[in-house]
Amino acid sequence: MSRPRTLNDRIDAVRAERAAPLPRATTLGVRPPTARRFWGVIPIAVCVLLLGLRAWLHTDPLDQLAVVAPAAGDPAGTEARAGSIAIARGGPVILGFQSDSEARLSFAGHEIHGKGLQKDRIVVMHGPAAIRFAGPPGARLVWSPVGRRGDPEYVPASSLSPESPERATFDGPGTAPLDGLVALGLVLTLVVSLCVIARRRLVAVSRDTWIAMASVLAVALVVRLIGLGDQGQTWDEDVNWAAGRNYVTNLVALDFSDRSWIWNYEHPPVMKLLDGIGAQFADGFGPARALSSLWVALGCALLVPIGARLYRFRVGVLAGLIAALLPPLVAHGQIVGHEAPTVLWWALGILLALGVHDYLPSDDRRALRILQIRLAWVGVVVGVAIASRFVNGLLGPLCALIVVLQSPPRWRLATLGWGAAVMPIATVATVYLLWPRLWLHPIASLEASFAKLSSLHSPEPFLGNVTNHPGSHYFVVYLVATIPVGLLAGVVAWFVRSGIDARGALVSGTHAARDRIRASIVVLAWLVIPLAVSFSPVRQDGVRYVMPCILALAMISAAGFEAIATWIRIPRGSLALAAIVVGYLGLTVVRAAPYYLDYFGEHTGGAGAVAASRSYETAWWGEGLDRAIAYVNEHAAPGARVHRECVEPAHLAWFREDLWAPMTREAHEAAWIVVYAPATHGCTIPKDARKVFAVEHDGVELAAVYARP
Repeated sequence: MSRPRTLNDRIDAVRAERAAPLPRATTLGVRPPTARRFWGVIPIAVCVLLLGLRAWLHTDPLDQLAVVAPAAGDPAGTEARAGSIAIARGGPVILGFQSDSEARLSFAGHEIHGKGLQKDRIVVMHGPAAIRFAGPPGARLVWSPVGRRGDPEYVPASSLSPESPERATFDGPGTAPLDGLVALGLVLTLVVSLCVIARRRLVAVSRDTWIAMASVLAVALVVRLIGLGDQGQTWDEDVNWAAGRNYVTNLVALDFSDRSWIWNYEHPPVMKLLDGIGAQFADGFGPARALSSLWVALGCALLVPIGARLYRFRVGVLAGLIAALLPPLVAHGQIVGHEAPTVLWWALGILLALGVHDYLPSDDRRALRILQIRLAWVGVVVGVAIASRFVNGLLGPLCALIVVLQSPPRWRLATLGWGAAVMPIATVATVYLLWPRLWLHPIASLEASFAKLSSLHSPEPFLGNVTNHPGSHYFVVYLVATIPVGLLAGVVAWFVRSGIDARGALVSGTHAARDRIRASIVVLAWLVIPLAVSFSPVRQDGVRYVMPCILALAMISAAGFEAIATWIRIPRGSLALAAIVVGYLGLTVVRAAPYYLDYFGEHTGGAGAVAASRSYETAWWGEGLDRAIAYVNEHAAPGARVHRECVEPAHLAWFREDLWAPMTREAHEAAWIVVYAPATHGCTIPKDARKVFAVEHDGVELAAVYARP
């Protein structure tokens, strides 16, 4: 007997096997229904155990300092503590505290008084430094050490010592591995629980599909982990990283107070919670970036079953490999940002929406219950997506369209009615539950977030002009500019094939023709619906806000190449064409490395050509700046005067500790001048300055260093 090939055939076979009566001798090993009903106690018990273990082993950061006698000037009702704090990198450190009542902090000759969130910028040398704090119970020390800016992060216990600086020792300063392990355990418990709930659907997936998904996942991960961080620190990473670390600390401490969820409040928390797990394990972005790579890689892997459902298995495999090797998806899979989980949630939501009507039983009451549950799960995924990024709300209309298109005539009315009721409720409830800041004042909190997001971004070059009000065609133009030219053949072929299928569906009306046109509608909607963000004020940063469109283009090009293989009628044409496409994209990735953010297709002339014509923005997020700063740090004399006013992302310019005090705002007074994005951000350089170092990529100069006598 041949093995079932399609997903529905596989589901039918598995369900038939499960429905067959067991021999009497084997029924003793089957768990009774009552036991199966209470399996959910296990993950709850595991979560309670993990949180209890954290409460038992955790040391409050202030408890790491020694209790000392009160001093004149300490606020009444406070307890004074003193010791040392580890300064891993010298330079400007922002240090302060968060307290509900009056507190006092002494550090490096500075004193900070007040209540609420208080902080100050202090230039210090690296190594242990004395610190004294007098504050009420529940107060927290916060800081932004050298290397990170944005909202401050909680000072971890590992960075504090009760000893004086001369005798202080620290164990893994800047890390909180216990919180990271507990948070990771909670996530794994949730994932395993969801897999148990969906076990019958997962078992129905063929072995070939699992192997293909694992292969795509491995390719996508390897491509992103090689050279992880070589592009340098990017614009938003520090604030995402710091807020994520704070949020994870709050979660494992079960701290849901308003003051604990104000960090980076203009954006929802899920992305920061996910990448914040990695932030606990290192005083740097590496582990969090690795998690971003995982989220994108999982999204690429999910294209395999999506393509198999819409077209055929090999289309899904090719789509996954194309997505794994597309430079924009590689770029944002190496950054602590909102884009990585966005890719995962859109792929997961589309896959679940496609399967809402899989194998509904003949019993109408039971079938309706299953339908309602599946619609609710789609709504939950949409809610998780929105709780990662507001613009992911566009996933909701796409999933609704897919559910209706896939609905059999018998269930269409019920799908419309229950989908309109269940999915929005599940979505709103999920967003509300996942964002503690909304629990007490949801409307006011959302208004505050939107108000902060409404500020204009910096002007950028677009089609020859420098503007922060590009037209509504902005994202469409960028998508065309950043797709490798070789994939355009597949995209064109897909549109031709879709037109042929539409004509065939009208003429023949066969079931196969209708299925093909339905698949075309789904993929076209997948491409178009995310572009609705073009009608919002958020038109900036290239393809960053339309990442789902790139997934759709991967699917479109894969289906287009399959159509080409069908037309040319060459034996094993699909395999040969897929090998050519994957090889071409592999070379593209090598050519674009490590500055994938500055990749432009061959049809644009490359990064150098678009920078010269100011068609698009290059060097826009800090890529390459780290190498220019490293050159100055290596070659500048002690106490040399440095000028950094020509660096727009100045918060990424981390100079050597002795170069901060003499830093100057006047270029003619400086010995060293660093210029970032000179092609699109002009800067006046003194005539006696000479260029001594430059970071170049694909014909564009990302950053340059000038030295003066």
